[in-house]
Formats: sequence, structure tokens, C-alpha cells
Amino acid sequence: MLLVSVTTAVALAPAGTTAQQAACPLVFGHGGYPTGANPWTRDQIRQPNHPRGVNDQKAWGADGVEGDVQLTREGTKAVMWHNTTTNGLTGVNRAITDLWWAAGSDNLQDRSIARGPYQGERVYTLRQWLDHVRSRGLVALLEIKPEAKKVLSTSAHAASGWREISDPIKERQGSQRILVYSKDAWIQGELAKRHPGLLKGSAARWTDSVAWEEPPPSWTGNTAQWQSVLGQAPPSVMTNYTKDYRAWLSGRCA
Repeated sequence: MLLVSVTTAVALAPAGTTAQQAACPLVFGHGGYPTGANPWTRDQIRQPNHPRGVNDQKAWGADGVEGDVQLTREGTKAVMWHNTTTNGLTGVNRAITDLWWAAGSDNLQDRSIARGPYQGERVYTLRQWLDHVRSRGLVALLEIKPEAKKVLSTSAHAASGWREISDPIKERQGSQRILVYSKDAWIQGELAKRHPGLLKGSAARWTDSVAWEEPPPSWTGNTAQWQSVLGQAPPSVMTNYTKDYRAWLSGRCA
């Protein structure tokens, strides 16, 4: 009788499903940046380093969101910005590490995004960004950009730079989930010493196969890779196509 019941249940399951689906991965939203020659000329500043970007990722179905951490001059402020320079912001193009946050007429705080879907948004501090991500119930994934090494490895300013990065994390890690990483090996090593329990590790596994470009390529070119990664049951994935990935995921996991 038990065999008949189980067989019947499987037979009645909708086509393309199994009696028990694997758990869906957490989805981390990422803002696409062009590839190829001179990508900065085509960059539309899609990274969710501000409330509007975070809100969009939440609306598209993200469980977490990646933000980019830079340091201003002499490590005086940790800010959320992707690019090495102010390319994409109003004002004269300058390296982020050469600018003061608020001092002087040519500061970072007074600039705003000059193009793309988030035109008019300003630059936010790490503390402001973490607080907004928490308010939306999302996991915060922080990439400490390689450019910060200029400050973090300089004896005169390393202490202030690390305080700007580490203090906001330590103040909030008890009340929100925060993950950290860097593509710079030296910074990654320092993060392992300072925040060993928060390292990204294998979390937020990259799932796209289509290289980002402007205008954005169709999401459909990713489906074979999405299926391949999903078949390995990762706890979490990261994508440039949050809305499309979430829709594609529907019915493929529980």
C-alpha cells in the first residue's frame, strides 16, 4: 500500500518537477560593468551602492546585494563606489583616494551620478549603506576594492583606513548578516585576520556566463550556465540579472 501511494504521488507531480525539490539558493544582486576595451566609456553606473540600487535589487527578488567599498584621501571615509576614479560622477575626474569626503570645494560628498539609470544619486558612506541594506532585510556583501590598498598599506594612514572599514562592520555584525572579500590578495589576507568569521568564501557563487555590456545583452544566454550551477546545489549565487534569474528560478527549486 505504501509503495502504491508513493508511486501515485510521483505520477501526479507536475511535469518537470520531482516529489521533493532542492532548496533554492540565496540570490545576491550585482551591478553589471562592461568588458572589453575601454569599458569606462560605456559604464552606466549600475552598481547598487546607494538606496535606489538596493531598493531595485530587493524589488527584483534579491536576498543579498553586493556593494563596493573605497577609501577617500588618507583613509578618512569609507564610501560606496565602484570605479577607481570619479568617472560617472559630476565634476572633474579624480582618483577617489585623492579626494576628501567633505572638505574643500572639490569633495566627494557633493558629487552625484552623471549618467545611467541612477543619475542624480549621490555617493554614500559605508555606514549609511549598511543601515539601508539592513532596513530592506538583505544580506550585505562588501567587496573592498583593490584601490584601498594605497591607503591600507601606508603606515601613516593604515589605522584610520582600517577603522573606517572595520568599525561599521563590527558595530552591525550582531544585528545583520555581513560578508566581506577583496580581489586583492593582500587585502583579502588582512580581512581574514580582522574579520575571519565574515569572509565570503564560496558564498555568492557567480552564476552568469554572459559578459556584461551596454546596452545589456539578453539574459537568455545565461540559462545553460544557470542550470549547471543550480544543479550543484550552491547555498547562494550572484548575478547581474537579478530579476530575470529570479523568474527563471521559479519552479526549479523550493
